[in-house]
This record gives sequence, C-alpha cells and structure tokens, in this order.
Amino acid sequence: MVAERNGKKVYDETTVEADMNLLSMNKDEDFHQLEDDPEKSEGEMGEKELEEMEKKMRKKRKKRALLEFRCRVEDAIIGNYLLGKPNRNTGIKEAAKAREQLKEITLWGVPLLPSKGHEGTDGVLQKFLKAKHYKVHEAFEMLRKTLKWRRDYKADGILEEKLGGDLQNLVGFLEGKDREGHPLWFHANGVLKEREMYQKTFGSDEKCEEFLRWMVQNMEKGIKQLRFEKGGVDSIVQITDLKNSPGPAMKEFRSVSKKALLLLQDHYPELVYKNIVINAPFWYYARHILRSKIISHKTKAKFVFANPSKVTKTLMKFIAPEQLPVRYGGLKRDDDDDFSPADKASELSIRGNFAATIEFPVTEAGVTMVWDVTVVGWDVVYKEEFVPEDEGSYRIQLQNQKKVGESLRNCFYISEPGKIVITIENPTFNHKKTVYYRSKAKPTVPMYILFNK
Repeated sequence: MVAERNGKKVYDETTVEADMNLLSMNKDEDFHQLEDDPEKSEGEMGEKELEEMEKKMRKKRKKRALLEFRCRVEDAIIGNYLLGKPNRNTGIKEAAKAREQLKEITLWGVPLLPSKGHEGTDGVLQKFLKAKHYKVHEAFEMLRKTLKWRRDYKADGILEEKLGGDLQNLVGFLEGKDREGHPLWFHANGVLKEREMYQKTFGSDEKCEEFLRWMVQNMEKGIKQLRFEKGGVDSIVQITDLKNSPGPAMKEFRSVSKKALLLLQDHYPELVYKNIVINAPFWYYARHILRSKIISHKTKAKFVFANPSKVTKTLMKFIAPEQLPVRYGGLKRDDDDDFSPADKASELSIRGNFAATIEFPVTEAGVTMVWDVTVVGWDVVYKEEFVPEDEGSYRIQLQNQKKVGESLRNCFYISEPGKIVITIENPTFNHKKTVYYRSKAKPTVPMYILFNK
C-alpha cells in the first residue's frame, strides 16, 4: 500500500484495493482465532486469558473498521460523492474540476483523502468511528453531515469573523492546559444575568445566532491547538462556570445552550475530553437529567460536576495550579510579570489539627522575594514573617495571623541574608489540606539609591 523511496512514502492507485485485501485477511483471522489451540477449550481458559483474547479481538475489530472507513472515504472522494451525488447536468470539465477540488478537502486542517498519507487523517477518522462505536456506515454518514454543515455554516472561515465583542474574556476564553496537555476552554455565564448584558446578547434571533456562532468560533480556536497525529493531544477540556448564571426562565439562553450542546455532539465528535461543570445550581441538575434524553451516552459520560465547596478540589484533579486561574483557586494571573506557567509549584499536605511551615531561604541581600501560595479548600490560619540569619536582628512580621480564603501573592525586599517563613495551621480535625506554593528571587535596586542618583 505504501512504498519507501529515499525515505519518503509513496502512494499509488492500488491503495484502496490493498486496504480491502488486508480487510478481508483480518476477517479470516478473526474466524480462526479460537481454532489456534484446539486442545484448549473455552472452559479451560483462565479469566485473564479470556480478557486478553477479548482485548485483542476488540483491537482487531477497531483496526478493521478503520480500514473499511478509509476505503469508503477514499471511494467517496475519488468518486465525487462525499458531499452528495454530483449534478448530472454538470459538464465533463466541471465535473473533473469538482473531483480534483474534492481531493483537497480537509477537516480541521487535516486532509481527508487517505492516500495522501497525512499523519493526522486516521486520527480525524477515528473521532467519527469512536463516536459511533466503530459502526462504519454511521460514522461515514456523520462525517458527510459534518462536512455539509461546515460548508453551509461557513465554519472554515469563522476564525476571521469579529464575534463576541464584550463577551470575550468575560464569558468565554481559552487559557492554559490541563495536566495531560488538553487546552482549557472556560465559559462563565454569571455576567449574562445582568439584564442589560442579557438583552445585548439574546435580545433578538440574530443576536442569539451570533452568540451561538461565537461559541463555535471558540471551539475552532481550541481545535487549532490540537494535533491529530499519533501521540498528539486531540481534544479539549471545557469548564462551564454556572455561578450567578441565568435561570431556566431565560428561554433564549436555554435554547442557545441546547443548540450548542447538540452542535458539539453532532459535528465535533470526541473533541471534548471532559466537560467540567462548576457552581451548578439545583435547577441545572434537573435540566441536565431532562437533557440526557437527547444526548448520547458518550456525551453524558464526559460530564463532571462540582458544587461550590469543591470547585478548586475538582479542578485541581485535572489542572495543575500553575495553569488554573486565581479566581478558581489556582496560581495563574492575567499579565503576570513575576511568574509563568513554567514556574512549577511545590505541594504540601497538612493533616487535620496540625501546622506546617514553608521556608524560602535567601543567602544574598539586594533581592526581592516573590511568592505564591494557595490552599485547596482554604479555611486555615496563615502567617508570614522574615527571619534574619543574624540572631541580633529583628524578625519582621509580614502578615498577621488570620484566616484567609483566596490565593495569595506577596513580596519582600531582602536587605540581609535570612529566610521567609510561612506558617499554615489546619484547624479542622478530619480534613487534610493541600497547599501549593512557589517563589522567585528578583534582583532589585532599592528606590532610595535611584532617588540619590
């Protein structure tokens, strides 16, 4: 099917035929799989052996399904019927031109013609197969419908459109990655509860459609960060914050949300790794149960819910503190001049009714120490001080002992060697507290020197 010439892959016209022959051979192998060892009956096989055999069979079925899907897509593109039957009234030259254009068709920037040999083609096709439980006919129809929808919706040019306006960075934004490298798409609906903003966003059918189109645009922005090649990150984590969100009585908001969910399910298969819903009110759970009747089991399985008291704890399971915005208990700040996501945080656990200390030693004077601290769940007693190395010098209290409930950042100019000491006391009896912290020393010229100059 693929020849190697001077280190390059060469595809010929027998690609589809070779795939079909391999497909036939795989079917024959499946029929004879259980006959390889006639002396060993199924009853004599151990549980682990059966599980291993089933695993191999599933793997072969998936491989066979991908081969069949590749063949169908190749035939549909070469035959010029991937987007529907060609117009019979079209001239020979026009038909040939349309066929050549179809050979260049792409989805999310990846060529769909298998014989082109692009590394991402199989990854894209796998998305549709997984969404349809490896039923090739259903996956093929889903692909066709998606391509037709993208053509009619003009989705390929949506990134060039100016959409969102005031909503950008207020309602939806792409920022950071989870622990496995999936891009994070945050969607906070609280600002939409304000009457003026709600009317501005959903005041007419045209505005509702624009909001939906803006959501699709955000999805397309996230996809630009994905890699469909083997081993690449090929899906997004969506985080929906429902704090102060418009209630179920807001029918326009409810309608657009439903449409957006169905669009993601129908035309962006397996592109959402997790859909984490935080600060969900009671009415949302009730609506989600009703909505479950119209969404697939695969879509439902991607949802993770977190009530207000467990937002940070839930998000930290998926997202490192350096990548999680401060508003959700992380360490990431907008336009941060002190730290970047590459500055990793250390972790400390404090048992109930215990205290722990964090120390940032400074061996040289003339620097400013900057540090970040966040506690999952907070509700702790917190104190900061500078302890000089010289026993004759005085300790300096930087922050009095008090209960805190948000991510902290502080800094202190070091005029003599010593250390910053942070003491955290966990007053709860049965709950362990997890602390994330980091620090950095920045060379600093004191202001009085600058003024003297």
